[in-house]
Amino acid sequence: MNTHDILSAMIAAEEEASELMLHADSILAERKTDRRDVVTEYDRRVQALLIERLDEAVPGARFFCEENDRHDDLGAEHLFIIDPIDGTMNFVHGFHHSCVSVAYMSRGALLAGAIRNPYMKEQFTALRGEGAFLNGQRLHVSEALLCDTLVVCGTAPYENSSPEKTFRLMEKAYRASLDVRRQGSAALDLCSVAAGRAGVYFEMALSLWDYAAGVLIVEEAGGVCTRLDGTPLPFDASRPSVLAGGRTAYADFQALL
Repeated sequence: MNTHDILSAMIAAEEEASELMLHADSILAERKTDRRDVVTEYDRRVQALLIERLDEAVPGARFFCEENDRHDDLGAEHLFIIDPIDGTMNFVHGFHHSCVSVAYMSRGALLAGAIRNPYMKEQFTALRGEGAFLNGQRLHVSEALLCDTLVVCGTAPYENSSPEKTFRLMEKAYRASLDVRRQGSAALDLCSVAAGRAGVYFEMALSLWDYAAGVLIVEEAGGVCTRLDGTPLPFDASRPSVLAGGRTAYADFQALL
């Protein structure tokens, strides 16, 4: 199976999983580590569905997922990185700004990404070396200066050591840009950068399932993705900072640091 077929399987699985989100009823949140880190039965159901469908499409595939501690070998020949519902807090509270995110890696190389926002019926996709797309239309990051763009960001709510740093940087970003948006989904924030809706996205700490698919979509749309200090992002079980943007706005933001 080639990467085009694998991406098609990812898209089909996300479309089916999105229907679970759209028809969710009586959403109850359970704490995982603290009151800001929550999970629902739909996170688990979506993840189980994605694993089932992708295992059918790529027999023997391995999985690195947010829920249920499914963390297989990241160097596997066929590996899917899954965030079943990115933006669970939004999902619980009816904000309708959440998504299904799946990335595909082979022996450590990120080759395909798919992110679906079921509420907007937006399907973001990318294949390594073949560009990024939204519902079939090619994407390109903004080429504007930081002062002429919006900044999207996350507050790394699971990292209790980072809020002061985050909010200081948010103030700098606010003063240097048109405005700041905090929307509650790292994957969709990265898609906003890829689509040119925002010039820059940053967050102090993310897990691999939060950023893997979105990073490929940004890079294939012509953007840059690194840690905040400019070093390459790891594709492992650490929780690095993430900075993504169009090349001009990214460089302007680096100057703020």
